[in-house]
Amino acid sequence: MADHSAFVPSAAAEFQRVAASLTPDDLTVRTPCEAFDVRGLVNHLLYWGPWLLAAGRREEPPAVTGGETDVDLVTGDWAAALENQTSTLVDVFSASAAWTGMTSLGRTELPSSVVGEMVLGEFVLHGWDLARAAGRDFACAAEIAAAVHAGAVAMGEQAREMKVYGPEVAVPESAPMLDRALGATGRDPSWRP
Repeated sequence: MADHSAFVPSAAAEFQRVAASLTPDDLTVRTPCEAFDVRGLVNHLLYWGPWLLAAGRREEPPAVTGGETDVDLVTGDWAAALENQTSTLVDVFSASAAWTGMTSLGRTELPSSVVGEMVLGEFVLHGWDLARAAGRDFACAAEIAAAVHAGAVAMGEQAREMKVYGPEVAVPESAPMLDRALGATGRDPSWRP
């Protein structure tokens, strides 16, 4: 996989714009991710962010008790926590060093570029999920969407086996690259709450 560290700041900025616009009323709205409402998706992001940071820094994973469904991280000033986490992810993954060599995500060793692709995908795909659920616009440069699409295609079969992606949604080759990336990850670009 390629080094897309240069795309991280822009993708994160759009993700942060959408996340900062969320209100408490948005938390109960369904998202395109079948298992999550907005609250559940924010909890997912807050839970896995420290794991991604540890992998990017090549540090030990966070010490946690239970999985993401066992904890409620959408408490207190969760919006500030998400903003701070996103800024730290940008600091780590906008550096090429975080995309080179090998790292570990928990007990799994994998190429660092795969974790970088996950971070970029989290910003773009979950940014779109949050925007669509809350009725906001979402902008993504074609070259960033193309990188996310390439990563989604490369990881598609394994991600579907692990239930990370849903079944691929057919999207025409002539569609915008973001729509193609969404379809490759099992999202319907025309989805509405």
